[in-house]
Amino acid sequence: MTGEDISVNPEADGAIADEVRQVLAEVLGLDPARAAAFDADTPLFGALPELDSMAVAGVLTGLEDRLGIVIEDDEVDGDMLETFGALVAFVTGKLAD
Repeated sequence: MTGEDISVNPEADGAIADEVRQVLAEVLGLDPARAAAFDADTPLFGALPELDSMAVAGVLTGLEDRLGIVIEDDEVDGDMLETFGALVAFVTGKLAD
């Protein structure tokens, strides 16, 4: 997402953020209360031990299944997984396409 604005406020975009939280909780086995505390600045990849390179595929598949989007391999990069806000912004962009 280089060069794109990823300053989406997950609280303002509640429904999508909630779906992303649910996928993260389910796929990574996180306590729902822990996932509910994620805000735009919550770091993900590299900060959540549960979100390793193998889990990324599960999270992306979960998002595709739950939200009816298609995530191409060339769209996946470190920026989209850096923070919860970046992931929500990515998903929001996919839903707008």
